[in-house]
Amino acid sequence: MSDHSESLSNLPAKLYIVATPIGNISDITYRAIETLQQVDIIAAEDTRHSGKLLSHYQIKKPMFPLHDHNERERGKVLIEKIKAGQSVALISDAGTPLISDPGYHLVNECREKGVDVVPIPGACATIAALSAAGLPTDRFSFEGFLPAKEKGKQDKLSALIEETRTMVFYESPRRIIDTVQQVVNILGADRKIVIARELTKTFESFYALPAQEMLEWLKEDTNHCRGEFVLMIAGAVADSEAIPQVALNTLALLKEQLPLKKAAALTAQIHSQKKNDLYKWGLENL
Repeated sequence: MSDHSESLSNLPAKLYIVATPIGNISDITYRAIETLQQVDIIAAEDTRHSGKLLSHYQIKKPMFPLHDHNERERGKVLIEKIKAGQSVALISDAGTPLISDPGYHLVNECREKGVDVVPIPGACATIAALSAAGLPTDRFSFEGFLPAKEKGKQDKLSALIEETRTMVFYESPRRIIDTVQQVVNILGADRKIVIARELTKTFESFYALPAQEMLEWLKEDTNHCRGEFVLMIAGAVADSEAIPQVALNTLALLKEQLPLKKAAALTAQIHSQKKNDLYKWGLENL
């Protein structure tokens, strides 16, 4: 059933994705504050947590809980409200909504139903961390939170062994040691890691070390594991002489049906590789 309540806002009836502070309460734009002051409803991941931010900026608006467990069902209610003429802001506990936070299903549904979605940009822990880490930022891969279970974590890191972009993860205090241990095991002891901890808060800090040294540093003092982490891992160094994995996969597939020499010749044509290099690799590995 549609909600026909009238809008008290002078904002158009749309969904506004509003970035909020990641630490320092001043990490918010004028536009974000104005939007939160003017919308009819604020949808929040945790209404009590966000209530402190709104109170600080003297914003008094009806709040609507929207989190991972109720998003699909409650999102439909919000869309009905927007279609009935009300404006809605979506905020998360910290930073930009949808970046490892709820909101995807709501935004996707809005797009499907023809409801306009407006980004109100601002703080994002990933971008803040990268900007000060000293790792390459021309290309990077945001991976969010690694799986909590060991097997899942190992599988995910194993899939990233050949990733040449800087990789960015979020991690919790209780899992940071285990995660860095898996980085040592899978990506190597010498792989460079940068940890950004407590971003924009009083005890903000950055540490850059090879993986094994980072692991030892984390273990030497329990205080080193406090706070929320952005974990950045340098990408693999691309070996210009190496045969791309995709070419090796093709060679292995063709070898099942053809003699190695023929398989190497075809693979060389498909992937613009040297036939002799492929043939030699095949002799040693297939």
